[in-house]
Amino acid sequence: MVGASSAVGKPAHDIPRYLQSQGYRIVPVNPRGGEILGEHAFESLRDVDIPIDVVEVFRPPQEALAVARDAIAIGAKVLWFQKDTDSDEGVAAAADAGLTVVTKRCMGVTHGLLGLGPGPHSRA
Repeated sequence: MVGASSAVGKPAHDIPRYLQSQGYRIVPVNPRGGEILGEHAFESLRDVDIPIDVVEVFRPPQEALAVARDAIAIGAKVLWFQKDTDSDEGVAAAADAGLTVVTKRCMGVTHGLLGLGPGPHSRA
């Protein structure tokens, strides 16, 4: 979760929290480090020392290419850009490197729409 936040109410906190509640391992990446959602927050995606399947992005589009390059470097399989976080260059770089790229979709909402869980906005 590149750009993960500890601030409740922000999508960069609430979506990872929802996915964590659904059994997904969350690996927060935030330049401040520390701890987010009970997990060690890495300062950079390249600092992550465990295998990462999906990199979910909560950063501005100006950072999309750098995030794509980092995702490629760590061997991620999927690069998932939340709404308003992608750029043409970032998408192209990741796709050219063989990553599956998802844009303009919320992973948590998509999880709910696929019937895999209640969705992040459920009151259940």
